[in-house]
Amino acid sequence: MKHSSNPGSPDAFFNAGLERRRLLRRLAALPLLALAPGCGLSVPGQGPPPELFRLTPKSTFRDDLPTVDWQLVLEPPVADAGLNTTRIALQRSPTQLQYYARSGWADRAPLMVQTLMVESFENSKKIVSLGREAVGLRADFILKTELRELQAVYFNGALPESWVGINVKLVQMPRRAIVASQSFESRITASADRLPEIIQAFDEAAGKVLRRIVEWTLIEGDKAHRTSRTDS
Repeated sequence: MKHSSNPGSPDAFFNAGLERRRLLRRLAALPLLALAPGCGLSVPGQGPPPELFRLTPKSTFRDDLPTVDWQLVLEPPVADAGLNTTRIALQRSPTQLQYYARSGWADRAPLMVQTLMVESFENSKKIVSLGREAVGLRADFILKTELRELQAVYFNGALPESWVGINVKLVQMPRRAIVASQSFESRITASADRLPEIIQAFDEAAGKVLRRIVEWTLIEGDKAHRTSRTDS
């Protein structure tokens, strides 16, 4: 004898309940499958860590630099918002600023540059009394700097140029007079369009700028210091 197909029959209720239980079992298994290893779903916080880079101070200078006994304070460089960051900037056009993905400087760019300048002056072995503004050193001179360029430029050729540019002003204390002002910059073409080669070009460009800043500051500061002694 055939079972009844009437929707209200006991067999129909039994079959419907059986299908619902099967569906619920399939749905209950889905979260377990989603969390199973190798399922390909990304988890927040995972993935490769960002690459961090730093530049090196200058250690070689011209031999005829004066050895000075005055005190110098290096203020942190000012920079616009686009460079006042740990991100490594690039330009594909003169009016556009972008950043390399999953990479950065080990410190905010202005603080990194301040540290490089302090270490470069120390490496010259021509000045002993040197410090940062925060140290509270009584200064004969303050070096005010502005970080104007620290980006890889792509619109001048096939390979990127690492561009470093810093403006410096030497202020004599206590009269707070600017006794000298100059801008220094360098562009070095990277050997390949890869971040390690671009950072190497940044390091070379920064080294040229740092060397010129140290030499210029010692020479101009020594001239101003001698003049003030003569006038007094």
